[in-house]
Amino acid sequence: MKTAFVSLVGAGPGDPELITLKAINALQKADVVLYDALANEQLLKHAPNAIKQFVGKRAGQHSMPQEEINALIIKMAKEYGHVVRLKGGDPFIFGRAQEEIEAVKKAGIAVEIIPGITSALAVPAMQMIPATCRGIAESCWITTGTTEDGTLSKDIALAAKSSATVIILMGMGQLQKIMQVFIDNGKSKTPVAIIENGTIIQEKKLIGIVENIFAKAIAAGISSPAIIVVGDVVTINSYSIQ
Repeated sequence: MKTAFVSLVGAGPGDPELITLKAINALQKADVVLYDALANEQLLKHAPNAIKQFVGKRAGQHSMPQEEINALIIKMAKEYGHVVRLKGGDPFIFGRAQEEIEAVKKAGIAVEIIPGITSALAVPAMQMIPATCRGIAESCWITTGTTEDGTLSKDIALAAKSSATVIILMGMGQLQKIMQVFIDNGKSKTPVAIIENGTIIQEKKLIGIVENIFAKAIAAGISSPAIIVVGDVVTINSYSIQ
């Protein structure tokens, strides 16, 4: 009889090489792997003997409600032992990890967090877009574009007033409204990058400015999942912007 145990593991931004050694070690020991849509399925090869089940979602469309995922984690841990909950990026960056921690602890099961490389930083970095840069951006915001009830995050307006780099996740469905907030704050000419499917072979990158990026995204067919970066850092290593 194996002891029930849960590891909430960050899978990184998509590239299967951008995962930590600690995460790989957890996968190798797993009896069960419950994985998200944004966790690269190539990572499952590190858990050859584990039961594997997809519990992911895309653009807010859940294959399984969070409450059912919580219950499944607990059920699998009690039946099989070590459950790895494999989550895209980092579990604590819009990964709903805290809800799973609370459910698992309430069930009397031990749980650990294994941080992952967040797409918020890694995806722009792979395109040579830094989150901060001396003399250009002294800080960065990482914010969601869409809140739990589907409305625009109020933090966008606060971020748009700052001189920081603004990195927006889950924002494509609100892109026009988000850019209007920046326009209203005098940022219409600020560079913007949108990176879809960052770090994997399907990756697309679009560069523009606040006032034209929505139209350019429509024309280019850019959609979720994507990272939106607003700030002068976008063009540090680019030769042109249109």
